[in-house]
Amino acid sequence: MRTNLSKHDTAAPVIAGLVVAAVTLWLRHGLLEAGLLPRDCSLAGAPAAACAFKTVLVQSFLDQRLGWASLIAGVLGFVLSCRRLAWAGWLAGVAGLVLYSYDPAAIGALLALLVLVGTHGEHGQGEREPGEQPADGLRVGRLG
Repeated sequence: MRTNLSKHDTAAPVIAGLVVAAVTLWLRHGLLEAGLLPRDCSLAGAPAAACAFKTVLVQSFLDQRLGWASLIAGVLGFVLSCRRLAWAGWLAGVAGLVLYSYDPAAIGALLALLVLVGTHGEHGQGEREPGEQPADGLRVGRLG
């Protein structure tokens, strides 16, 4: 049995998630934890742009803000079946998983991912051909 990634449009969310994870890992380990950003931005000679970037980056994961944003977007995207909110929930969730917001980011990302890879189009939203049985798409033979 072969898996068809293009059938449910899973390639785009997977690739986008990998890109966001790579960028977020680089920000966390390559800049923040490696000490490339200024340690003390209260000093007179500290570069303003680097300090502003560091402040925004650190504030994004304090109090799990990034994870809560993912959870809100993921829940709204799931409830409203809105792909734009689902994309926001998915990408914020991936970043939140890397940046210390595990619990809310994981739930938000998974709910968003259900919307992004859910079936839509020809057999989405419970639409079937007249006379078609639920098991017909599974290639299960009739019993008896």
